[in-house]
Amino acid sequence: MPYTLNQLNQMTRAEFVQAIGPAFEATPSIAAQVWHQRPFASVAELHQRMVDIVRAMSDPEKLSLIKAHPDLGTRVAMAEASVAEQSQAGLTHLTAAEYRRFQSLNQRYQETFGFPFILAVAGHTKRSILENFAQRLNNPLRDEKGTALREIEKIAQLRLESWIRLG
Repeated sequence: MPYTLNQLNQMTRAEFVQAIGPAFEATPSIAAQVWHQRPFASVAELHQRMVDIVRAMSDPEKLSLIKAHPDLGTRVAMAEASVAEQSQAGLTHLTAAEYRRFQSLNQRYQETFGFPFILAVAGHTKRSILENFAQRLNNPLRDEKGTALREIEKIAQLRLESWIRLG
């Protein structure tokens, strides 16, 4: 990485999935499906077509996509992109007290909704992430599923924009 849009448009399906499959956490099937829609004129078009695939998924498929995301502030193995994103937000350098707070919120959120808390952490701080956690714990399940999916779309957009350059 990074790739040009022209390179992506000329890749085999396997190469394409390898290159951008991680845009949607642990769900390379989205990249595999969108490959057939090449060529893409822009990163925005590629992203929108991937989002269209996500939005057409069944509810169980959407839930699987949501559940593929790691807890924020966790110390478990996760995708390289997730590590980088959480590191930029300061989540890989939590104090013991911060770590316990994140773990407590992750557990409460998981118990409330049945899936991990998802937030596109780019531009966020530990404090703003904690504020989002507290606010969203009060959402109805239906609203929170929608919020989680919109955040996943943002994460994928940011990943694609960082991996693909024009030219």
